[in-house]
Amino acid sequence: MSEGTGRTGDSGETAELVEITSEAELRELISEPLPRAWEKTRPTLHALDVQWLEASPFCLVATSAADGTCDVSPKGDPDGLALVLDEKTIAVPERPGNRRADGFRNVLSNPHVGLIFFVPGRGDTLRINGRARLVREAPFFDRMVVRGHRPAVALLVDIEEVFHHCSKAFLRSSLWRPETWHPDALPSRARISKALERRDNSLEELEHYYGPSYEANLY
Repeated sequence: MSEGTGRTGDSGETAELVEITSEAELRELISEPLPRAWEKTRPTLHALDVQWLEASPFCLVATSAADGTCDVSPKGDPDGLALVLDEKTIAVPERPGNRRADGFRNVLSNPHVGLIFFVPGRGDTLRINGRARLVREAPFFDRMVVRGHRPAVALLVDIEEVFHHCSKAFLRSSLWRPETWHPDALPSRARISKALERRDNSLEELEHYYGPSYEANLY
């Protein structure tokens, strides 16, 4: 192991860190997984995976550009967010957003993607890794219409790996336990926007923008 990194910005508690630089060092601390942890990975969707996708309204899509810069983008829709085309292919529709298209721009230079599908109240998740393409038109777009909105772009994923992930992270975080939720402990979205993004707007304008009409204009 190497002590410190010498990188600009290291200070305080990070100045004397001990960094792991090889998988051998990593395995000294995190032992080899049980065989079933490796063997559970499959190349195609099982009927149970399809059932999970049909119940999932939310996923995270991880991408990386050719230069290694990364992005994780949330995607949400009613149940069945991802459309299953066959046992090796799913499609995720794009909906109106901030139009940054960070993940999509990454896919244009590096097709490798990782997705995690959530079901509210469930601690286990479904993970899919594969190669993605951006599609602007296909017959299945008609099956992805929500509230009259037909997507202009869809992420088409050719599946290479699929497996279910256990619930330990959710149990440790108590994510789905309402008694642990404290949303008012943080500034409102309007206040955050005022401080960091839209300084020229009044707080009143931003509170109106992020008010009830925000949800009404999702599509």
